[in-house]
Amino acid sequence: MNPIVQHFFPGLETSRLILRNWRKEDFAVFAKMNADPCVMEFFLERKNEDESRIFFEEIRAEISAEGFGLFAVERKNDGALLGFAGLHRCRFHTDFSPCVEIGWRFRKDFWGNGYAPEAALACLNYGFSVLEIPEIFAFTALPNLRSRRVMEKIGMSFLREFDHPAVPKEHALRRHVLFHATAKMFSDSAS
Repeated sequence: MNPIVQHFFPGLETSRLILRNWRKEDFAVFAKMNADPCVMEFFLERKNEDESRIFFEEIRAEISAEGFGLFAVERKNDGALLGFAGLHRCRFHTDFSPCVEIGWRFRKDFWGNGYAPEAALACLNYGFSVLEIPEIFAFTALPNLRSRRVMEKIGMSFLREFDHPAVPKEHALRRHVLFHATAKMFSDSAS
């Protein structure tokens, strides 16, 4: 029997942000964000409190098991919890998975301040330089132009469109865009 290995995530910092493990007291803000119709516009549905609780515990478990996950993003100057950004193992069935994806979700009050690209760049750097992940993907529903702009701002390359297998066939959000970055692309752009 293999022992369960728990990984330590040391946290990340940018000029304005701290990316850290989740604390129990973060849950109320997390759940409120997941229930916000503006924040969840490009998802199949908003999450109720029970669904958010399950998601919250899954995120915490992934960070513990993998050394990465969707990290809490806190603003340095006042400690405000802005949302999350991080890396996640994507396991749904498609030709590019299993893979590691980068994702983010921020409270609407904090949109338009450049926090998502700032946090996402820190996550890409961590994924490539510390975790040595060779390739990281990002995807979003075709109409989600805000997330697509973040992907472009952080230097990810558009690959193609695809139909998300977890979205019903006739649903308006089924068609997605797929972006990626490789460790080589990221190191070349940094030099």
